[in-house]
Amino acid sequence: MIDLLLRNARPVGATEPVDLAVDGGRLVPLPPGGEARERIALRGRLVPPPLVEPHIHLDAVLTVGQPRDNVSGSLFEGIAVWADRVKSLTVADVQSRVRQVLRWQLANGVQHVRSHVDVCDSELTALRALLELREEAAGQVDLQLVAFPQLGILSFDGGRELMRKAVALGADVVGGIPHYELTREDGVASVIYAFDLAEEFGARVDIHCDETDDDHSRFIEVMVAETIRRGMSGRVTASHTTAMHSYNAAYAYRLVSNIARAGLHMVTNPLDNAVLQGRFDTGPIRRGHTRVKQLQEAGVNVCIGHDSVMDPWYPLGYGDPVQAAFVLAHLGHMSGAAELPRLLDMVTANPAAALGVEDYGLREGGSADLVVFGAPTDVDAIRLVAPRHLVLRGGRIVARTEPAQTSVVWDGVEESVTFLRDTRG
Repeated sequence: MIDLLLRNARPVGATEPVDLAVDGGRLVPLPPGGEARERIALRGRLVPPPLVEPHIHLDAVLTVGQPRDNVSGSLFEGIAVWADRVKSLTVADVQSRVRQVLRWQLANGVQHVRSHVDVCDSELTALRALLELREEAAGQVDLQLVAFPQLGILSFDGGRELMRKAVALGADVVGGIPHYELTREDGVASVIYAFDLAEEFGARVDIHCDETDDDHSRFIEVMVAETIRRGMSGRVTASHTTAMHSYNAAYAYRLVSNIARAGLHMVTNPLDNAVLQGRFDTGPIRRGHTRVKQLQEAGVNVCIGHDSVMDPWYPLGYGDPVQAAFVLAHLGHMSGAAELPRLLDMVTANPAAALGVEDYGLREGGSADLVVFGAPTDVDAIRLVAPRHLVLRGGRIVARTEPAQTSVVWDGVEESVTFLRDTRG
């Protein structure tokens, strides 16, 4: 007798519902007779592996309006506001806010998170707080921490030393922000320093790169070159790269080819960059996204990040990657029949590859980590930003949502409404 039988589940790509058997926290073959200690009828609901958040700033969540509002809504005012907020950080403050958002993420089906953590603080308060939380959350939400120099590596006094200290303390990934350095030369040097540090500690690299509308910001080509020269394909991620939407076509074509050659992972952040970019445009206003479709056509692994949850850069959000995917469907022109299904991959399998998540995916013998959407298909999951009916980790239910029942009174008769297309003819 197995522990759990999930009846009529619809794994991503399946044409018909199937039964999933769980025993000892893993997916196992269906037993003869289907005997199980517990059965749950899923009624054809979509079941992908866990959602993966490849880019968020957990140290800054829920600080919107502290110590003041970002009046302009711009990236650089947000950085200035955060620089003031950092002065009042405590371990308890950071952990209290992050615990709340980690619960939101888990409820949304997120089980793996890469968080950038500002290390431009002599005490490394936020990093120390998140290192402790990484241990506390393990087995529920797995945290991967990036040493992120919000105010630059070379441009911030003691920046190199703080980066080294952060990685030595336990940061998993080396970050950077070359477009924020004082000069082009400093930006290049900061990328090289980040790669040197990553090589020394055997860490991955994830750099905020070219997050600007300036078409002269071209630090991703430096990342490409360093990745190829050092043989670090598959271990390097470029986040944002919004300047790519402003590059001329000839340069962009060559660059995309070299990104594919280098095996870089790319992360676009539709929520933040839709509101932060184009601030100097009077019309037409640029959408603020990297060249997602061209990168995908070249075979590059492209992921969707949430980036912020109610912080100085983005006052909205509730930690749901599917909401970010829904926005990209519109602003990224990802509404084609072959494009919509890719969006779910961009918040599941794609970022899992970028983070190097092991034992990932629905397969016999694999860990029973999965999400049950309140929708039957991947497109419906995106269209409805559907609630997560169940979230399982190691075969154990760790989150549950009971969707509201909706009805209308039509011609004097009350009828239920599901927001799903009736295919009965």
